[in-house]
Amino acid sequence: MKAHIQSLLEQTVTTLKQQGIIPEDAAPRIQVDRTKDKTHGDLATNLAMMLSKLAGKNPRELAALIINNLPASANVTKVDIAGPGFINFFIDEHALANQLQAALQSDKFGINLPTSQTVVVDYSSPNLAKEMHVGHLRSTIIGDAVVRALEFLNHKVIRQNHVGDWGTQFGMLLAYMEELRAANGEATDIELSDLETFYRAAKVRFDESEAFATRARHLVVELQSGNEYCNKLWREFNDISLSHCHKVYERLGVSLTRQDVHGESAYNDDLAKVVADLDAQGLLSESNGAKVVFQEEFRTKEGEPLPVIIQKADGGYLYATTDLAAMRYRSGTLHADRALYFVDLRQALHFQQVFSLARTAGFVRPEMTLEHMGFGTMNGEDGRPFKTRSGGVVKLVDLLDEANSRAIELVRSKNPDMDQATLEEIARVVGVASVKYADLSKNRASDYIFSFDQMLSFEGNTAPYLLYAYTRVVGIFKKAADIDLSNATIVLNEEKEKELGNKLAQFGEVLARMVDKGQPHLLCAYLYELAGAFSSFYEACPVLAADNEAARDSRLLLSQLTAKTLKQGLGLLGIETLERM
Repeated sequence: MKAHIQSLLEQTVTTLKQQGIIPEDAAPRIQVDRTKDKTHGDLATNLAMMLSKLAGKNPRELAALIINNLPASANVTKVDIAGPGFINFFIDEHALANQLQAALQSDKFGINLPTSQTVVVDYSSPNLAKEMHVGHLRSTIIGDAVVRALEFLNHKVIRQNHVGDWGTQFGMLLAYMEELRAANGEATDIELSDLETFYRAAKVRFDESEAFATRARHLVVELQSGNEYCNKLWREFNDISLSHCHKVYERLGVSLTRQDVHGESAYNDDLAKVVADLDAQGLLSESNGAKVVFQEEFRTKEGEPLPVIIQKADGGYLYATTDLAAMRYRSGTLHADRALYFVDLRQALHFQQVFSLARTAGFVRPEMTLEHMGFGTMNGEDGRPFKTRSGGVVKLVDLLDEANSRAIELVRSKNPDMDQATLEEIARVVGVASVKYADLSKNRASDYIFSFDQMLSFEGNTAPYLLYAYTRVVGIFKKAADIDLSNATIVLNEEKEKELGNKLAQFGEVLARMVDKGQPHLLCAYLYELAGAFSSFYEACPVLAADNEAARDSRLLLSQLTAKTLKQGLGLLGIETLERM
């Protein structure tokens, strides 16, 4: 319905241009919003206030002209002016009921799908030298939720797991393996379970021995130069790490596959060309032997220029070089309309600099957007980054194991007689869902406190609450299995029916905002509000005990659409639903 009102207003703007009331070159971004107070209608726009200066009229006068020139619509019962010039629209209840009926019959909920874009999404991107830890959780699940919603809205999505597989950490691993094989023979190998221990030992050697550190840095350059011995070892480490990553992805229900891995190493052949192209454009400078770019708009607080280091004095490349090559690839080869980067907010300056440089150097097409979807940190209850009791980094696998154990106890306390297999399956879903939802329901730009007790609560905006709300709705249909709804229609007579209907109608609008801003918490908030609206409806409007069959069947259809929306919404967040809890 929102799209319909926007269309009416677009037609009206064209009419007002033809009448000379507003200038021909006016191109307002028409915004239509849901009203908070239903006495002011269902939808409202500030279009008259936006255009009043251009039209040389006061906003209320222009609002009257807009209303007088609106095309007729059977979906709108009344339009009026409020306050300084807001235009309020009252939607016909039959039109809303028809919209809900169409949503029930459509795989895409009757949503007006946008023009399809090619969207490259850079997310998860762990360093392959060690196991995934809690610091990788946010990028992985926030990015995956946005990817799912983009695909649902018919965009072409290209996942890019830009893994860190090409840097100093690999020099450390190569140097340490070289030492071990020199001491113990070429048969020396490592298993997945030993990877973290191996990495820590290499890091100790790197920190304590200058000779070892020098050798490690040299091996990075050798690796980047194509040395076959280094590359063979590097492939072994990568394979071990990627196996671990994809076991974690599978457990988390994340849609990344091996085919989506396009790490730093993928751009190795283009790095020298990036340097040469920047040099040819006169953008490179030299600083202490390194090749750098200075951009006028990036300076320290003291006014000193902030460099983007492109190539180190020893010939090695940095994140900036690889990111520039990746942007050029995503623009020129993948033909992206948007490139979304789900990376920690602490990298904001880095992305501002490389995005600006990529545009200056012509590495990306002017119409392609580069968007850093930064996120805050996941903190412990002490307000500091989440750590183990001993102060170490929490492995993601250990976090999921703990969530699963607590979920088993939670489900067992609610269902003491449940068989073990069912208990474990429900706990598996609840445990993973709780970890994911606790994160996704927070504004990604904010830090948040991680709490097992809070995330496993059946009260408030949590996964257990929503999973249980879904089982309550589908539970109605276990008692209504024999009722034929094939000829039933939705009728909105009661106030709580209308409130639920209005909330259901907002699903497409919420998804559009979510993918535009890269913020899954908008969908989480909507699903929580929808569950609350259904609960209020269910208390006020008896479903199976309705006064007549028509009211009963209409309410069953509203319940059916609620279940469908909850299931789809949670699915887009990467969360499984349950038929019982």
